[in-house]
Amino acid sequence: MGRLMRAHDWAATPLDQPESWPQSLRSMVGACLNSPMLGAVLWGPELLMLYNDAYLVSLADRHPPALGRAFADVWGDTWEQVEAPFLEAMKTGKGFERKCVELAMVRRGKQETTWWDITATPIWGEDGTVLGLLKQGVETTAQVLSERAKLQAEEELRALNASLECRIAERTSALLLHENIVQSHRSAICAFDLEGRIVAFNQAQSSEFFRMFGHHVQKGEVLPDLLPPDQGRLIREFMTRALSGESFTVAGEFGIPELAKPSLEVSYYPMHDAEGRIIGAFHNATDVSEHLRDQAALLSAQDALRQAQKMESVGQLTGGLAHDFNNLLAGITNSLELIKRRAAGGHYEDIERYVGIGLGAAKRAAALTHRLLAFSRRQTLEPKVLAINRLIGEMEDLIQRTIGPQIELQVVTGNALWTVKADASQLENAVLNLCVNARDAMPDGGKLTIETANRHIDNRHAKETGIEPGDYVYVSVCDNGVGMAPETAARAFDPFFTTKPIGQGTGLGLSMIYGFAKQSGGHARIHSAPGAGSMVCLYLPRYLGPETEVESGPLPDDATADGRGQVVLLVDDESSVRLLVGEILTELGYIVLDAGDGAEALRLLQSNKRVDLLVSDVGLPGGMNGRQLADAARATRPNLKTLFITGYAENAVLSHGHLEPGMEVMTKPFELNAFADRVKRLLEAAS
Repeated sequence: MGRLMRAHDWAATPLDQPESWPQSLRSMVGACLNSPMLGAVLWGPELLMLYNDAYLVSLADRHPPALGRAFADVWGDTWEQVEAPFLEAMKTGKGFERKCVELAMVRRGKQETTWWDITATPIWGEDGTVLGLLKQGVETTAQVLSERAKLQAEEELRALNASLECRIAERTSALLLHENIVQSHRSAICAFDLEGRIVAFNQAQSSEFFRMFGHHVQKGEVLPDLLPPDQGRLIREFMTRALSGESFTVAGEFGIPELAKPSLEVSYYPMHDAEGRIIGAFHNATDVSEHLRDQAALLSAQDALRQAQKMESVGQLTGGLAHDFNNLLAGITNSLELIKRRAAGGHYEDIERYVGIGLGAAKRAAALTHRLLAFSRRQTLEPKVLAINRLIGEMEDLIQRTIGPQIELQVVTGNALWTVKADASQLENAVLNLCVNARDAMPDGGKLTIETANRHIDNRHAKETGIEPGDYVYVSVCDNGVGMAPETAARAFDPFFTTKPIGQGTGLGLSMIYGFAKQSGGHARIHSAPGAGSMVCLYLPRYLGPETEVESGPLPDDATADGRGQVVLLVDDESSVRLLVGEILTELGYIVLDAGDGAEALRLLQSNKRVDLLVSDVGLPGGMNGRQLADAARATRPNLKTLFITGYAENAVLSHGHLEPGMEVMTKPFELNAFADRVKRLLEAAS
């Protein structure tokens, strides 16, 4: 980029100040200049040009003056042919892709007809406006000319066959056949009789055969006998198929390595006499090596561009997460330091406040991690049968406090609402997140409506909405705020996309909700228009199994000691987890055995030691994960209760959520009271 920038004086334009460019321009310029594909960034209403080295071939002596100039000034000879789609893309924000665009260009001092595959991608500003275009082009002139030549050759061959069918019965048929074939110059053509002997060929066939095999063909020779054994057997099979009446085209590499081994497309057509009897066949070969190389180069360039875009997304993700996590870690570590200093000085009056600050930061860090896992659809869900009307009713006070008194809250619940099976806490987070977004869209107050209903999606609606046909429970959050433009609404579920200022949004909120809905077997949609508010709809599949009560009621503030000497085997490779969880279990009256990996835990389980409950991490070192450990333990202890604790687990490890009776899962980090309550319930069920 530095070399290109020095080639032109941009003192009169902000383009000479890269540090002042918006992030979107910097990203697109970086992707363009590092791409092996021919590409240019067209910036601003005048479409000022920045371009990479691949573009120089097309510019010729227009470089370097073209840098920083308007596209229409540089390409005045072709501007009228692309003006309409370029201006339409700048106006609507919709990119376009055009295949095989024919352009008359002045290159190397003369007028040329060329063909191109052209794409233009909008560059968005942080305020949602289109600031420019990323234009990329792949010249396909050689491919187009090659395909046209092939079609022309095939047309000549068909005309030749029609002519020969009328005249082949004449006594001079062999001579006529030779005369007709040698008149074709487009591709290598030869004809052979029922014995495989060559009866006619053109100059292209003779030249190509010599180039590939070092031998000039002669009439009367048997073509397969002239080739290496492996290729000869293959050509003989093709000739046999053609002589049986089949017309077909095959592709492959032919030749000997020390000369040339190009890629060919070879077509075969049977040859008939006047009575329709097969008397031989045609063999027509076209070299497609250059076309295949062009295709490979195009695929390689596309892969490189995708990799550049992927790395840009990873950079945005890591930068945002580093910022958020560093802030959260500062709250945790600073609280611990202050607790340590106050305790060392014998001052305990502020310790409870510092503990609250540290716990609050830790909970926010856990929530951010859950958002990432929900976006990637790899969070460990705890699906339960839910009555959504009841769940939202219990959240109503929390939602009202969150959105504030200036916003009117209305809850419209459907009658006889079906039940769903989903993770209650994730559904609560999704609804609360949508309410927070709605609040931010109504800075001067407004009305927020939460609605539930039963919905049946038939095949017609499924095609229109992209939702699988079936029965769903519908949950919508609707506001009458500022709304979104169509292009913004179309990207609302994209990860890292946000319209909020830097530092005020990660862009993971709506993508997390979308990931949760899809992971639960449902769908999410958004409807919005500028000035008309927004509505986000969740569709969760109807649950048709046996209904159970939704767990409700807060956990006690402090777990009470009622372990009664029952034995818990705690398995986790993290020593701090074993220490802290083991201490709370001991305080509650349980006897704790611990192990750092699956092999050590399995030795304890295969001994005669008493174990009433297995508490195990899912990801363990040593080749045995937590689910495999539990299955092995049940071989000798079939009624052993198991509680999996995990921070991240592939669904496949937990059988995609289908746990056996007596097995449950909790996601790290968890509150110790919630953990103690779960242990108590599992052991009570066992007894």
